[in-house]
This record gives sequence, structure tokens and C-alpha cells, in this order.
Amino acid sequence: MPPPAHVRHQRLDLDGIEVFYREAGPQDAPVLLLPHGYPCSSYEFRNLLPLLADRWRLVAPDFPGCGYSGTPFEFSYDFDGYADFLARFANRLGIERFALYLHDFGSQIGLRLAISRPQRITALIVQNGDIYEDQLGPKYAALKQFFSNPSDETQRALAESVSLEGFRDEFLNDVEPHVAARIPPDLWQLHWALMTPRRQQIALRLITGLRENLAWFPHYQVYLRQHQPPTLILWGPRDGFMPAGAARAYLRDLPDAELHLFEDGGHWLLETHLEEVAALMRDFLERTLGGARLE
Repeated sequence: MPPPAHVRHQRLDLDGIEVFYREAGPQDAPVLLLPHGYPCSSYEFRNLLPLLADRWRLVAPDFPGCGYSGTPFEFSYDFDGYADFLARFANRLGIERFALYLHDFGSQIGLRLAISRPQRITALIVQNGDIYEDQLGPKYAALKQFFSNPSDETQRALAESVSLEGFRDEFLNDVEPHVAARIPPDLWQLHWALMTPRRQQIALRLITGLRENLAWFPHYQVYLRQHQPPTLILWGPRDGFMPAGAARAYLRDLPDAELHLFEDGGHWLLETHLEEVAALMRDFLERTLGGARLE
């Protein structure tokens, strides 16, 4: 593997929204667009970007209301709003076609973008992003209670997860202690420090919006069946929200997808299994996209 490249930390104004993003790699190389998950930001990709930047251009924005991006009042803080933001962000950078990394709620956002603009998608890398309702894990219990009874009481239970302790639980999830030791506390400390009362409300709105998002699951599956994008599935089954069955379910619609289970891995593989994940991504991207010419 080549020596790591530098990551560029950038800002731009996107129709009045201050957007922070991380970028690495040649400007004319095939692009991998990296929408982040909850409760994270482009910080999720800080270690991955330099490992692949010799051959590909990697771009990871902070969504509005997340990380170092602004929190504008005139913005639709839902999956459709974020999918539209992602498309406009790519347009601003002059990126016409790109592969997508689908992780956590970034998978819902990325797939809505893919449905609306399928001609722009060159490949998918799926990492613990759920779109099969029959495979939701036990940690969905509180969400399922809200889905079936969206009352003030069940919403308050969800609101309790938007906290420092809730963030810690999200990042550690169900991995064993020896794997959890690889996950830096910076993840929950940093991201909680960036939360404001308004951002907490936005986060809760996104969580409760997962109820409406279930109706989109069949649409995501139809997109996969109809378009059959080249797909690499990387999955940590020690994930109380998205166990191994949630990964295997993708093969119903993408029988030619490549599936790799990291048996002791969980929801945040880029923290715990970075080298192995990057090597598989490099091989997949080389075969599906090619890359910038090596000097």
C-alpha cells in the first residue's frame, strides 16, 4: 500500500449553507463520496481518506447540523433534505459521477440520491446500513415502540439517547471489550461537544423520522434490483441495530455483490478494522472504477 496522502480540510458556501468537508486524492480521479452516519461527521473518514487517495478522489462532507458545517434555519432536516444537499454539494464540486459509501443513516440518504439520479452512481460500498425491516436487530426495540405508538412518552424515551451517554452507546454498540478498546472516546466526546440544543432537536427529528423511512425500504430494494450497481458489502455483525442478517439480506436484491463479515467487528469498522477494510475497498475500486495513474 502506498504511503498516506494529505487530507485537505475545506469549507464552501452552498446556497447560504456553510459546509465543512474533508477531501483527499487527485481532482481528476474517480470519486468516492462518503456521507457520514449518526451521531458522527466526516471525522468518521479521517483515517480512511489518506489510505486510498493515491488512486481515487475521496470527498466527505459534514451534513448541515453536524460536525463543523453550519446549522441553517432554512433547511429540511430529513432524509430527502440531506439527499438533495448531497447532490447539490457534488454539483458544486463539479463531480458528475461517483461511487457511494453507505453507512448508518448515510445509507438512507445515499440511496435516496441514487434513486433520484441513478445515472450518477458508479458503485456502492455498503457498511452497516440497514434497508431490510425483517432483519432489524434488538437495539431497535425503543424505536419499534415509537413506530407502533408515536406518543409523547415513547418520543421522550428516544430523546434520552441524544446525550453524551447515548452517543457513547452508539459508538461502542455490541462489540467485545478488546474491540471496544480500539474505538477512541474522542468520537462521543467530540460530537457531543458540537451539539447545541437546536442540534439535539434536529437529531431527535431524524431519529423519529426513521418511522417514515421504513416505508422507503422497499424503494431502496427496487433500486438495487433494477440497477444492479457493483456493490461491496463490509459488515460488522456485533451490531445490535444491524446484525449479520441485515448484511446477507442485500444478496436478495444484489446476488452478485461481494459480502465480507468481520466476525468481531461492529458498527464502526473504520475505527476497529481499518486496514482490512481499506484493502478490500482498494481491490474493489480498482476492479470496478479503475483509478488515477500511479506515478
